[in-house]
Amino acid sequence: MSATQFRAAVEAQDHDGMVAALAEDVVFHSPVTFKPFEGREMVGFVLGNVMQVFTAFSYTDELREGETTALVFEAMVGDRSVQGIDLVRENADGLIDDFTVLVRPLSGLTALAEEMGKRLAAR
Repeated sequence: MSATQFRAAVEAQDHDGMVAALAEDVVFHSPVTFKPFEGREMVGFVLGNVMQVFTAFSYTDELREGETTALVFEAMVGDRSVQGIDLVRENADGLIDDFTVLVRPLSGLTALAEEMGKRLAAR
């Protein structure tokens, strides 16, 4: 159950643990970009930056059906409160191979997009 491992790693702020839960060919669908990020290395880079942008992050609920898990969260982006869902799907090996993030409200999403844009542009 990679979603369980991923959640535990996020809650421990363990970046290496987060990346270890990802399949080599993971596809990450960001709430702020049109094109998904692909591959464990790139998604690990994105998640490392997200860990710095989100503060006061906590999961509030977890819903699971088969190989799909929805992890509901709350966090701050600067002075904006956001709520969201990490929707993760596991492959046959139990690793996350499809990862979609949904964030609301628009003002929080905008703040997230601005901050992540700066960080990703540096790469």
